[in-house]
Amino acid sequence: MTVSGLPLHVLVIHAVVVLVPLTVLATIALAVLPRWRWLLRWPTAAAAVVCVPLSFLATSSGESLEESRPGLDRLVREHSQHGEMLANLTIVLAVVVLAAAFLLPGPSALAGEKGAVLSRWHLVDRVLPVLLVLAAAVVLVEVFLTGESGARAVWG
Repeated sequence: MTVSGLPLHVLVIHAVVVLVPLTVLATIALAVLPRWRWLLRWPTAAAAVVCVPLSFLATSSGESLEESRPGLDRLVREHSQHGEMLANLTIVLAVVVLAAAFLLPGPSALAGEKGAVLSRWHLVDRVLPVLLVLAAAVVLVEVFLTGESGARAVWG
């Protein structure tokens, strides 16, 4: 797959490299800044959901690039495995962020606190922020490993 002569993979990975770490930062902020949840809740959820198809598009375009260029070595296969892991981890991140968007308590931007999300389960209020930070950290590490293995595959 190409766009104006460039492999689609090269174009899509730049979107993944920018959007996934930004989503990770927003996810961590959603977890540790309860006063800002009214602002972060839905943009973070939307970004996490967008990261899923974007990651899978990067994976599939990378596979088609690999098939179009036979003779690629072990480093490309390692990069491919990291890419598949990243795509799967973005699903986990999106699920945890969506759960947090609906379940974590937080204030409203309105003066009368109308629209504030009230605490439903105290256990969720304690566990979900930890899961958000943990999922975000794992995804961030995998983004680094995927990019690093891809750079080694391309640049030696």
